[in-house]
Amino acid sequence: MPIPPPEAYTTMGGSPLRILVVGAGIAGLAVARALRMAGFRPDVTEKLPPNELVETGLYLPGNADRALRRLDLDGPVRRLGQVIHRQRFLDAAGEPLCEVDLDALWSGVGECRALLRRDLYQVLLSGAGGAVRHGAEVSAVELLPAGVGVTFTDGTGGEYDLVIGADGPRSAVRSLAALGGPPRPAGQVVYRGVVRDGPEVTDWTALLGQRAGFLVVPIGAGRLYCYADEAGTVAPADPGARLRELFGEYGGPVPAVLDALRDVQVGLTDEVELGRWHRGRVLLVGDAAHATAPTLSQGAAMALEDAVVLAESLTAAGSVEAALVAYESRRRPRTRWVRDRTRDRNRTRDVPPALRDPLLRGRGGRIFREHYRLLVDPL
Repeated sequence: MPIPPPEAYTTMGGSPLRILVVGAGIAGLAVARALRMAGFRPDVTEKLPPNELVETGLYLPGNADRALRRLDLDGPVRRLGQVIHRQRFLDAAGEPLCEVDLDALWSGVGECRALLRRDLYQVLLSGAGGAVRHGAEVSAVELLPAGVGVTFTDGTGGEYDLVIGADGPRSAVRSLAALGGPPRPAGQVVYRGVVRDGPEVTDWTALLGQRAGFLVVPIGAGRLYCYADEAGTVAPADPGARLRELFGEYGGPVPAVLDALRDVQVGLTDEVELGRWHRGRVLLVGDAAHATAPTLSQGAAMALEDAVVLAESLTAAGSVEAALVAYESRRRPRTRWVRDRTRDRNRTRDVPPALRDPLLRGRGGRIFREHYRLLVDPL
């Protein structure tokens, strides 16, 4: 069901809804876009100053493309990055393990695409109306009988009918609204970078080693997005040196990629698992509610789907409270599937190669396709 036209739902219960979206990343901007399409006019705040994005890549599976169509943003995104038709899994030496035909897997759902994260951000920012209050950090959230009081660190504040925490795995809104504490470490150190003038790579290509993996994806204009991870909970002081130490003996495209890689971003993965996503009229979306390790590349896709379903829930329900219950009941099964399949794939990766690689050569394509089975279904 498409999001209703703007003129249909500008009010709930006879009064315009005052909505605050906290966080102007992919989740927050997608929610703002969906709400604007449904006739609402949310305020969007972000604690970081503008132009703080680091250059990194993003892979969007077919269900992300479907959500972008629902947000009427697939047109501008289609001009960006590169469509990916196949996933190739190799062993550390660069020898084939298995493949996944992405066109077949996501047939009738959408294209798979890899692009610069900042390019998707610009599309979402434009779609959300472009009005973001930067440097606005939330310091207090007060649950009121029929709303939410919000105070910012600069002393300003206001009352809202609905506050949406889209502020990532380390969400301040989650903590301030007593919906949960800090995220749990997922046990991975991740490395990201964008390569120009690297080797020619046409497919999503992952090399699996001993509790570590190296992924290369073309993102258009001769650029490659590189993502690597290893088991651990401490980020190295020199990520470039550590990356070369870990993967210097890998085969396939890895040696040429490492030679061309100039800037490496390093971070730790977080996981968020909550008993509930809303309290009063405060709701969490995206990574603030259900962050996982990025193994299935579903973080952005889940955020985009969240936005579509939230707008539909608000327009269909007779009250904010009923809308939040409906939203959570629809989204939990899919995000739980992503979390469980992410853990499954991480366990598969962590099996010693001598046991894992023969299994993947025999059944890997079927195993990896199964990880997305539920996500092919409609929202």
